[in-house]
Amino acid sequence: MISANASEETREHYVRNIIATWQAATPEQMQRGGTWYRTAHDLASAITNGNARTGAGVIAALSANKSWSENSRLARQAYETGVPSGHFQDALTKVAKIMAGADPAEVLPMERKTGMFFRCIADPSDPDAVVIDRHAHDVAVGETYGQRDRGLGSARRYALLAHCYREAALRLGELPSTVQSVTWVVHTERIAGTGTRGPRS
Repeated sequence: MISANASEETREHYVRNIIATWQAATPEQMQRGGTWYRTAHDLASAITNGNARTGAGVIAALSANKSWSENSRLARQAYETGVPSGHFQDALTKVAKIMAGADPAEVLPMERKTGMFFRCIADPSDPDAVVIDRHAHDVAVGETYGQRDRGLGSARRYALLAHCYREAALRLGELPSTVQSVTWVVHTERIAGTGTRGPRS
């Protein structure tokens, strides 16, 4: 597990790893990653008849340990049936509250992955939000951890990596969420078939 008290030298190493992965993207990967959150925003809007913020909250609440296709299916199903299902009770309780009209920002853990995922989908132009999942961690650290614990439940470790993505984005002239989504595409396609990819979470 990386130290949450990384030195400036280590932070710089992480930033350079992120930039190197970005620069390795093919034009197709750049396009796909660059439009990922906009596409998710459109889905959030479509399943809620135009209320993208609520839809983003439901999608984010159902995202943990689910592939994107399964995440999308569960979100659509929740709206079509009016009854969230297919996840842990904590997530389903959050979804029910959001569907009943609660502001997702009052329901989701906003300084963690789920809250940031909500922010990126609700507003793909958000200049600050960035999702740090296991793949984003591995891109920055420069090592594929597989099933090892990354310690992303630590607010300080999450904030450290988020800072590195924001710094990389600043240097690249891009949004942090765009840098994360493009490097996510590059990284997951590199490790596809190695047994370490797993679902998007």
